[in-house]
This record gives sequence, C-alpha cells and structure tokens, in this order.
Amino acid sequence: MSKKIPITVAYGDGIGPEIMKATMKVLEAAGAELDYDVIEVGEQVYTSGHSSGIRPEAWDSLRRTRIFLKSPITTPQGGGMKSLNVTIRKTLGLYSNIRPNVSYHPFVKTNFPSMDVLVVRENEEDTYAGIEHQQTQDVTQCLKLISTTGSEKIARYAFELAKQRGRKKVTCVTKDNIMKLTDGTFHKMFDKVAAEYPEIENNHMIVDIGMAKLASNPYMFDVVVLPNLYGDVLSDVAAEITGSVGLAPSANIGDDFAMFEAIHGSAPDIAGQDLANPSGLILAACNMLAHLGMGDKAEEIHNAWLVTIEEGIHTGDIFQAEKSTLKVGTQDFATHVIENLGKKPHSLPKPNYGKGAMPKIVIERDRSKTKEMIGVDVFLDWNASEGTADDLAAILKKASNDTLGITLVTNRGVKVWPEGFPETYCTDHWRCRFYGSEKKPIKHQDIIDLLGRVSAQGLDFIKTEHLCTFDGKIGFSLGQGE
Repeated sequence: MSKKIPITVAYGDGIGPEIMKATMKVLEAAGAELDYDVIEVGEQVYTSGHSSGIRPEAWDSLRRTRIFLKSPITTPQGGGMKSLNVTIRKTLGLYSNIRPNVSYHPFVKTNFPSMDVLVVRENEEDTYAGIEHQQTQDVTQCLKLISTTGSEKIARYAFELAKQRGRKKVTCVTKDNIMKLTDGTFHKMFDKVAAEYPEIENNHMIVDIGMAKLASNPYMFDVVVLPNLYGDVLSDVAAEITGSVGLAPSANIGDDFAMFEAIHGSAPDIAGQDLANPSGLILAACNMLAHLGMGDKAEEIHNAWLVTIEEGIHTGDIFQAEKSTLKVGTQDFATHVIENLGKKPHSLPKPNYGKGAMPKIVIERDRSKTKEMIGVDVFLDWNASEGTADDLAAILKKASNDTLGITLVTNRGVKVWPEGFPETYCTDHWRCRFYGSEKKPIKHQDIIDLLGRVSAQGLDFIKTEHLCTFDGKIGFSLGQGE
C-alpha cells in the first residue's frame, strides 16, 4: 500500500467551503493518495486579530506538507488587512503563477472556440513588492523591482513547462520600450534562456499590443511569460475570453512549496445556496496532482470533468438553454464528475499534464560585475510656487562643489533644467541629478556631505538614488539630452 502524500487544505469563506467539499469528494472518489491537514484562514482569522488572515500555527502545517489547496477567502474591508495570497506567495517563495486558459466550445460560450493559452506570471517582484511612499503633498511613488535571478527563473520555468506539456511557443510580454532597465532586464533574461531551448519557438511583444492581440486573436499565443502586474491583468483577461473566469484554476509554484486555488473570489452573495461552480478548484486540484507527480490521476479527473461539460451538465453560471441539458448545484456537479471517472471526452481536447513532476529550477546569482558610483539623484519636496526650475537650480548650484555638481533637474521625469519648457506642468516633486567630476567614482561620504549642503540651503530632500555603473555600463535611465 502506497503512502499517502500530506497536503494542507483551507475551506475558506463565502462559497469556499462548498466548492472545497465538492473538490474533496472528487479527489477521494478518484482514489488520490492524499492525507489532508485542514487549517483555517480568511475572514474569521482576520477579525480575530491576525492582520495577514492566517494564524501562526497554520504555518507549521504548511512547512510540514509544503502543498496548499486553498478555497477563496474574504478579506475584510478597511485598512491594515494584508492580502493572504500575497503573504503566502512571498513568505513561501512561490515565484511562479500558472494559469491555464482553455475554451470549452460549444458547451461554454466564447468567441474563440479553440483557445488554449498557458499564462506563466512572475509572482514575487515588480510593483507587487508593495513598497510605496507618499513623498510630497502631491506625489506618491511605488517601486518596481525586477531582478535578473527572478526574471531568469520564471523564464526558465516557462520553457520547462512548455517542454513538459508539449507546447510549441513561448511569448515574453513586457513594456521595455519605456522601462528599459526593469522590463529590459526581464526581456534580456528571457532571451538568454530562450537560446537554450532551440526546439521551442520564442518571441517578444510589448504589453499594450500584446494584450490587444490576445483579445482579438488568442491563437497567436501558446505559453505567455510576463512580469507580475502585467501577468495579473492578462491572465484574467485571458480567462474571461475563454468564456468564464469561474472555470480557471491557478497554481503558485516555488522551489519547496506550492499553492493551488481557483482564480475567482469568495462570492459571499451566493454563499450557502449550492449555486457555485466548483470547476476552478477541481481543475486546480488536477494541477496539484500533476505537480505531485500524479499526472495520470490528474488527467483522469480532468477527463471526467470534460465529459460532464460535454454532457451539458452545468452549474447556473455557464448554463445555456440551447446547449445545456441539466442545471445542477455545486454538489450535484461534483457527483456527475465522479460518475464520469474513467471516461474520456468526445470532442473537447484531452488534457496533457506531462509525465512526472517539474524539475526544480536552480539559478546561481552572478555577482561578478564591477560596480562604481559616479553620481546621485537627490529628490526634493519643493513647492513650484516658490519659483521656477531655474530658481531651484540656482539654489542647487550653491550646494554643488568640485566633487558633486548639479547637471539636471526633472519633474515627474520631464527635464525642466537646463533649457526646460515653460509650458511643462510641475508638481512639488523634483529629481536633481548630481555627477562627480568628469563622472569619476565618488564615495558615500561625498553624498552625505552633499545632503548636508542641500539641507543648509533650506531644501527638503526626501530620497536619494545612487547613480552607478556595472562593468562600465550605466545602471540608470538617462534624462533628456544627456
């Protein structure tokens, strides 16, 4: 008798308990060799005083099982409550978010009958680092963090997943025509990895046209890999194009942990009424089984689900009077899936989860480059009503010396000195660029001394960013005219 694999299960809030009950029934009927450790997360945990929505002891279960099957939860409205999903993804290092987007025409209404797009979203970095500040009365900022290791890791995962599941093409989506350093890093690492998989076609698209093409012709895409924010948006758009977000599963994969869930919310308005569609969570459980190396079992359940859809046995959210044969509730839908175990669909494409578990992606950090600091951007809170950009530059010249001198002033990224345009609207947020003499290396003490001189001029500095080169190449964006 094989040993059961332990997993952590959370029934969640709203419709969560209903769809988890249905999913568990299917897993047990299919003979999945799993041992369940149930924890409580979500609304009741939030309201009991845990701002992250999870109790400390629940982490012990996750550390033991390393696999989490989670129903949707409700995050209470109001400040101070952190997203449980973001907390879990970051705490457990779940760097990869996998969202299959498949059409089930003609049983689920869609304009694209044969759509099958696998979205691979980087899950930890980008603006989702959640580092924000209000810097002046008028301006707030959000830091966008993209690392070479994180980018290479998600790109390699996308190609390995394509290879495992017999996919033919991987598309990278960024906005590196504007964000040349952050998105540029993501694109650069994608190209590096793509060269190692010559058997898989690859291409790159700018996110705006990429999103438009997805909406108009999703057949252009097979596997899509992209940074966190774009991935969040594009994956929901892709799911809706297939016909229903309610059918879409989500997998969050890390080196040592994984979390599986439906992408939809807790829908409290229909909770307890046996109306919810459990399909997203059932298919998420299939992805979980494949991750655990039980691809055959995943395909058996998925095939039974497809047969049920083909038979026209549908929950109310996808029921069509002209196509469906029977409208069922949450639990009855699961019962019909169970009855179809062992069967295969006639017209809908059969799933392919590949054989065995995905290989662990290991990336070595490269710290071999020579880093030199050649200047600093000093950000000021300065009211434009106090004078013009020329007036500000005149004050900054008094803070300059032979070591660090003012060379550029911008406002919201637009050059306003030297030779700015009077029509440019200025807020109270100014970037003031200082370079060392002939852009030679400077020391940290030089910046500290500069800030002292800036403060002595009565200016309110709010932030600094060092201007560095790496192996002689600049590691910062140039201002206009530089």
